[in-house]
Amino acid sequence: MGNDEVVLLDFNLSMFCVRVKIALAEKGVEFENREEDLENTKSELLLEMNPVYKKVPVLIHNGKPISESLIIVEYIDEIWRDRTPLLPTHPYQRAQARFWAHFVDNKVHEVAKRIWTGKKGEHEEDKKELVENLKQLEEALGDMPYFGGHTFGFVDIALIPFYKWFSIYEKIGNFKLNFPKLTSWANRCLVKETVSKFVSDEKDVCDFVLRYRKKIGVD
Repeated sequence: MGNDEVVLLDFNLSMFCVRVKIALAEKGVEFENREEDLENTKSELLLEMNPVYKKVPVLIHNGKPISESLIIVEYIDEIWRDRTPLLPTHPYQRAQARFWAHFVDNKVHEVAKRIWTGKKGEHEEDKKELVENLKQLEEALGDMPYFGGHTFGFVDIALIPFYKWFSIYEKIGNFKLNFPKLTSWANRCLVKETVSKFVSDEKDVCDFVLRYRKKIGVD
C-alpha cells in the first residue's frame, strides 16, 4: 500500500495521539502530521473529519477519517497486516489485549484525569483507586518484558504514553506511584525509537497541566 495518503490530526501532548504515532512507526507507515491548536481553536478540518466528538486523534487514510485511538491502532494493524503485528493472532489473546487496553482508558486515564483536573486535597479516593488499578496492571504484566509477552504490542502502545504523565499525577495529588515492574517495563519501551521519538516530555506535560488548571480555575 505504497501510494496511501495518511494524515494524522494531532496534539503532541495527547496520550491518545501518541498511541497512533507509535503504531504507525511500528508498521513503518509514513504519514503527514497536522498539529491542532486545541488550547485555542479547533480547525475546520478537525470538525469536518470528526463531527461527533470533535477531538483528536483522527487518522485520515486516503481521505477517509477514523477516530478514537484504540480503534485507529486496530485499523492500522488490519490495513498493514503484512507488517509487524500489533495484536496477537489468537482470538482469546486478542480479546485479552483489548480488555487491558480499555482498562487503561477507563481505569487509569479517567481516574487520573479527576486528580490532575481537580482541586488539590479533594481526591483521596481517586488516588487509592489509581494505585489499585496500576497494581492490577502490574500483576497483568507479571514477569513478562511486555504485556504481549516477549513482543511489544497493543497494550504496550495503549499504556506507554501515560507513563510520562505519572509525575504530574504525583505532583498534583501529592502522593507516590511506586511500581517497579511497570517502571522496568516502561524503560524497555522507551529505548525503542518508535516510542521515544513520540512520547511527551515530562516538563511539557507539567507546563500544560499547570496552564490548564489555571484556565479552569482550580489553582
